[in-house]
Amino acid sequence: MGSVLDDPFLERHFRGHKDAVTCADFNPNQNQLATGSVDRTLMIWNLAPKARAFRFVGHQDTVTGLQFSPSGRLLASSSKDRTVRLWTLSLKGESSVLKGHTAAVRSVSFSHDGYSLVTASDDKSVIVWSVPRRCYVYSLSQHTNWVRCARFSPDGRLIASCGDDCSVRLWDTSTKCCINTFTNCGGSVTFVDFNASGTCIASSGDDSCLKIWDLRTNKLIQHYQVHNGGSNSLSFHPSNNYLISGSSDRTVKILDLLEGRLIYTLHGHKGAVITVAFSRLGDHFASGGTDCQVLLWKTNFDRKRYRDVLLQHSWRSTPDPLPHLSDIHPGTPHAHLHRSHPTGIQINPVVTNTLSYDPEVVEVSRYHHDNKGCWLMLFSALVEAERMWPCEPRRQIRRLMAPLLAGFISVRLF
Repeated sequence: MGSVLDDPFLERHFRGHKDAVTCADFNPNQNQLATGSVDRTLMIWNLAPKARAFRFVGHQDTVTGLQFSPSGRLLASSSKDRTVRLWTLSLKGESSVLKGHTAAVRSVSFSHDGYSLVTASDDKSVIVWSVPRRCYVYSLSQHTNWVRCARFSPDGRLIASCGDDCSVRLWDTSTKCCINTFTNCGGSVTFVDFNASGTCIASSGDDSCLKIWDLRTNKLIQHYQVHNGGSNSLSFHPSNNYLISGSSDRTVKILDLLEGRLIYTLHGHKGAVITVAFSRLGDHFASGGTDCQVLLWKTNFDRKRYRDVLLQHSWRSTPDPLPHLSDIHPGTPHAHLHRSHPTGIQINPVVTNTLSYDPEVVEVSRYHHDNKGCWLMLFSALVEAERMWPCEPRRQIRRLMAPLLAGFISVRLF
């Protein structure tokens, strides 16, 4: 049991999507996890035991990205159907549709105050939207190929974007100008994000590399090659001390950014890991991929020093000497931060033996809500007619109402 207390461990897994899981985000209220999928739906998983899961239907193609608003009351999603949706988290399945992109929309991100939304698209543009007015505000258009991801900085003053033009761009939201471009990427850049303090950005790419730039010096400060396949997603721990990444090599990697080393390799997925995300407190993280399942991991590694963990697991890992973490100019390799054979603690959970179950899934869509409304109106009208009509017609109405009543009862009320 000692390893369970010190290492990340698989707490639960969720099955409900019918195709690859492409994106994930935790609600700031800490009790929900949202995921999107190639099956065109969004799922909201309640983290409380034996709670229902909800499937939101509306997009006409793959859901590529999603994020909760800072208040947790809205959920934004992007899709290959060229639209962005803003969902109100109610059982009515209501959403506002934002149209402005002319190709697949790849990512969506709220500003820190929840008033703005930024999206990235295959039409080579980044668009900023007004959340209260549900409308287009302005676009950023200097990328020369598909834009895979765009994110607001924690203070909302900057936007970072990346794409298939092998670049990461930094934008000033006040001037709407590109103020810096990082081009030392070995291939398409699939994901970019800020750390919690907004002083650094990290990117992942098809070249399997993870890179971290310091925005105060505009220098590449850490460069990891720890995966054997393309890196698809990453997430900073709220402390800024750790980074997780998911890869096509079927693993999730955890990096200690203070010591500049790989510390954990997590196995559990049966296919490529497409998305990873830390919770707001950093005590959980989620991963999803082509095996259609969502894995929920519990960790408290931020509460103990990594060296203490190594002492308890010396038979599982052989540590390297500490790397020199001075600033590195882009393009300059570093012996410690660019290894082809990283070491770290290997964690191989048996997914089928976790204390999980497939929760009851409630499908939420505007169509189903309206359909049930029609049932209710028809049933109410028949009840009123039955009350007012004479006895003989009343018996006939009762015979008509019997199958309608059975159908009304069979429709699940969300």
